[in-house]
Amino acid sequence: MAAYERHLVAERDLSPHTVRAYSGDVASLLEHATRSGVVEPGGLDLRLLRSWLALQQTRGGARTTLARRATAARVFTAWLARSGRVAADPGASLASPRAHRTLPSVLRSDEAEDLLSAALEAADDGSPVGLRDVLALELLYATGMRVGELVGLDVDDVDADRRLLRVLGKGRKERTVPFGVPADRALRAWLRDGRPALATSGSGPALLLGARGGRLDQRAVRTLVHRRIGQVPGAPDIGPHGLRHSAATHLLEGGADLRAVQELLGHASLATTQVYTHVSTDRLRQAYRQAHPRA
Repeated sequence: MAAYERHLVAERDLSPHTVRAYSGDVASLLEHATRSGVVEPGGLDLRLLRSWLALQQTRGGARTTLARRATAARVFTAWLARSGRVAADPGASLASPRAHRTLPSVLRSDEAEDLLSAALEAADDGSPVGLRDVLALELLYATGMRVGELVGLDVDDVDADRRLLRVLGKGRKERTVPFGVPADRALRAWLRDGRPALATSGSGPALLLGARGGRLDQRAVRTLVHRRIGQVPGAPDIGPHGLRHSAATHLLEGGADLRAVQELLGHASLATTQVYTHVSTDRLRQAYRQAHPRA
């Protein structure tokens, strides 16, 4: 297990959270194997892997959790085979349970506009925190980035002249994303009047800072989004990931290419991005029912 965890950190470059999750899943698998009389890695086979997943299902595991555990098992058995600990990879044929895909809640374009307008009005006093909040919301909606990617931005990740950001996504994969004029205005105001007022000797290169000068925490961003969304009448109660969904949906509704949206969001698979076409189609169907006389 210690060697496997080193593999996850050093070779696969996974986040600490993912390493903990995968390690916990594999520990559960090995406990199940031991109870089944298997005490060596070579005794792991497809039948045992499937029985372990079936046991998780009978204990009420969600389909998304089961899918992650199947992935963890495949990563583990593939590592066993590559490192010579087993002769063949028993997890190569292990299928993942398909998660139920639900359409994400998204804002309408006018609701997104109202959200950002509310943030601008709240920042009229010119306070550093107000300027930071406007920038955080603008960047989330302008780029569709994840909240972890937002708070992980450094000042050097910004190419202000070309309005581009260097974003470090899942699996430490780097991508470049553009942002628009409103986000650019918010960025310049923050760098000019906001960040210098909050920066301390311990701030480091972080772009967005908390009230005490440290890197802004994800929880603060989630609280901000929920608070501002509450000021928009009729808007669904979404968090930062809801703004990501909204940005993707509005891009596709505006005619953006699906692969361009995939690259912008940092999705490894196009199938992940395609959920937003379902959102757009659902809206189209709703508009059709409301407007067409023979709907």
